[in-house]
Amino acid sequence: MSEINVTPMVDVMLVLLIIFMVAAPLLTVGVPLDLPKLKGGDQVTPKQDPLVVSVQANGDVSIAEAIVPLDQLQARLKAITANRKGEEEPVIVRGDKGANYGQVMKILLQVKSGGFKKATLLIEVE
Repeated sequence: MSEINVTPMVDVMLVLLIIFMVAAPLLTVGVPLDLPKLKGGDQVTPKQDPLVVSVQANGDVSIAEAIVPLDQLQARLKAITANRKGEEEPVIVRGDKGANYGQVMKILLQVKSGGFKKATLLIEVE
């Protein structure tokens, strides 16, 4: 028989497809937040992986996934600035829609005074 049997290859590909479909939602990193939703607007995609600072509804602040006390946030950000590219690296501030607006602004100011020039607020687009 001179034909190639493709059935096993198709079976393997379907199994891999299912595995990736299940695993893809688990790859999102960060603290789960209920972000404010707005309509429209152009979506900006960063050129590099940004540093993410999250403000939860109860006021807890975290850098990536590690919760940081508010009085240590600026010191940690300065240490990150020294270890990374520094001022030109983008920072995304994710604020839960239940979080106090003043708290989110305090965090944004601490990010700026921590040595980062490019800080962005993140929302969900409907």
